Amino acid sequence: MKNPVCPFLGETPKVADSAFLAPGTVIVGAVSIGENASVWYGSVLRADIERITIGRGSNLQDGTIVHLASDRGTIVGDYVTCGHRCLLHACTIGDEVLVGMGATVMDGAEVGTRSIIGAGSLVTKNQVIPPGSLVMGSPAKVVRQLTEDEQYGIRHWAEKYIQVAKEHCAHLAGQRNGKPDN
Repeated sequence: MKNPVCPFLGETPKVADSAFLAPGTVIVGAVSIGENASVWYGSVLRADIERITIGRGSNLQDGTIVHLASDRGTIVGDYVTCGHRCLLHACTIGDEVLVGMGATVMDGAEVGTRSIIGAGSLVTKNQVIPPGSLVMGSPAKVVRQLTEDEQYGIRHWAEKYIQVAKEHCAHLAGQRNGKPDN
């Protein structure tokens, strides 16, 4: 497997030992990936002009793209779940947020802790999403406040992906060692 971690302009990505990078991911430049985080198949994190920080226990699912602007990086908090094909661009995602499949979060946007961004939603430039919000649509609008149970349930998905990443890592290690995965 080709190394998905690429230094750029003197910046080498920093990836925690417990993080999982699936085959086919590309991690470029000033990227920091926290403990037990996972970046899934076909995702690209390109920090060529600013920084990208991925918090501990967060997962960026298949096909997610993370980039930045010349004056602003991208920060993904702890225990965040980004569904398949998300686009995060020069934004800040708080802790324990669920970003639904195919959602886009644009430059300067800030998503508050324990919020859910619905699948396919577009969080526009400089939009601020209050903590505990359910957000849907294009452009995204706050639909309602999440219940406490809904807010605390968001972390469940991130914790589930920590386990799934460990299983994928073990499976891939078995393949690399020429052993069957039983």
